[in-house]
Amino acid sequence: MTATAAAADSANGHITGYGTKSYRNYVLLTLTLVYTLNFIDRTIMTVVGQEVIRTFNLSDFEWGLLAGPPFAIFYALMGIPIAIWADRSNRVRVMAICIVLWSLMTVLCGFATSFMFLLIFRIGVAVGEAGCTPPANSLIGDYYPPKSRAGALGIYSMGVTIGGTLAFLFGGPLAGLKGEDFGNWIGSIGLGGLFGSLDWSTVEGWRIAFVAVGLPGILVAILMWVTVKEPPRGYSEPPSAAPTGKAGINEALKELMGKPSFWWMSLGASLVAFVGYGLVSFQTPFLQRAHGFNVSEAALYFGAPLSLAAAGGTFLGGWLSERLSPRSPGAPGWITAGFLLVSVPFYIVAFYVSSAQLSFMLWLVAAVCHYAYLSAQYMIGQGVVGPQFRASAVAILLVIVSLIGNGIGPPFVGAMSDMFMNGQLAALGGEGLTSAVCKSGSELTEAQRTLCAQAYSGGLRQSMAATVLFLIPAAWGFWKSSRTLHRDFYSLQT
Repeated sequence: MTATAAAADSANGHITGYGTKSYRNYVLLTLTLVYTLNFIDRTIMTVVGQEVIRTFNLSDFEWGLLAGPPFAIFYALMGIPIAIWADRSNRVRVMAICIVLWSLMTVLCGFATSFMFLLIFRIGVAVGEAGCTPPANSLIGDYYPPKSRAGALGIYSMGVTIGGTLAFLFGGPLAGLKGEDFGNWIGSIGLGGLFGSLDWSTVEGWRIAFVAVGLPGILVAILMWVTVKEPPRGYSEPPSAAPTGKAGINEALKELMGKPSFWWMSLGASLVAFVGYGLVSFQTPFLQRAHGFNVSEAALYFGAPLSLAAAGGTFLGGWLSERLSPRSPGAPGWITAGFLLVSVPFYIVAFYVSSAQLSFMLWLVAAVCHYAYLSAQYMIGQGVVGPQFRASAVAILLVIVSLIGNGIGPPFVGAMSDMFMNGQLAALGGEGLTSAVCKSGSELTEAQRTLCAQAYSGGLRQSMAATVLFLIPAAWGFWKSSRTLHRDFYSLQT
């Protein structure tokens, strides 16, 4: 291609995007696959939650701490420097390196011999995963023109819920395996010699799950490094857009300070994540306690279908935003607000009905409505700044979302669960019984064990129902964001 032809092609980037349509779609699917793996490796911990609680004899609050703050803090701390690195260098290579890191750390979680080692390896997962979403959003912004970004980001955002689905589909059955059975299978395919000194009877299923879901990421990292091209920054912006300048976190913050829609959206997204991370961290334990499922049943009959429904909600939110934004630039905000408000009553009733089948149907509707917010979150987060700041802007967003959502959500649900459990024990006449006494299981009568089991599930039920009420102020945040989007978008979705 001549220099003149290349310049002309670049000038039309805001219409055509970067590369051929088929190659753009391939890149989008590859990035979605990466995001899917990101959330498989992140979600697998919650899938096997009750098994980890038993192995290390944890309270709900302790489990919430493991599932939340350490991961969130290091994800947030590393997100911004990695985003700055991505904004100033090859984003594809940054992502590939980070994929290898979080995949190896996930594998090591399966080898943790104590609560502290498991915590350290989860922090390693967080550091690697911090290098996924900011550069991916930046790449999508350069591959796709403004009119197509909402749909592209909606597809990419489905990685969250598809990853959750696959984590339940594979993690649940693997966590339910007995070590001896897996060892026999390894021997049957001729690999037994590699583990000749290992006593498979001591290997718990949840450990096998971590190793199995972590290893494929290394292959995907190689695929991305070899096949995905780094596009020119700002390639798909209109010719009238401001020229790109120095990329840095201070410059990104300066640009964001004049964009109220970003901050209102960040408030809403943080509260939605607070609810989402809180619920998913205790979803499997709730199903095991309230409905008597084992870990495999909870994952296959509830976890996987609910995650798939959430993926549908993510796609629906992106599709509606793309269709309605040309007529109403604030559509991503007000569409999300409406969906969030609808989800609240469906969630609460789902937690309290005694029928597992009816609970599933109500929870399904709630999940679709809840996760319609994801495409709006990224559409607004990277859409209100210039292309040189997209990774940094999304990193700033994820710092806020991670610290509030992942950092506070799980321990909040856990602490409330323990508190409500103690309240229920007192109300049921369980004199001398507390959550700690119940979980120790020592010298309890049959009647006391029955009271403990009832309060164990009831306390978590009350905690989860109270948590979903935070979706109401979250909806308000997205609605407030919608009021200023028409002037805050860097380039309108036309």
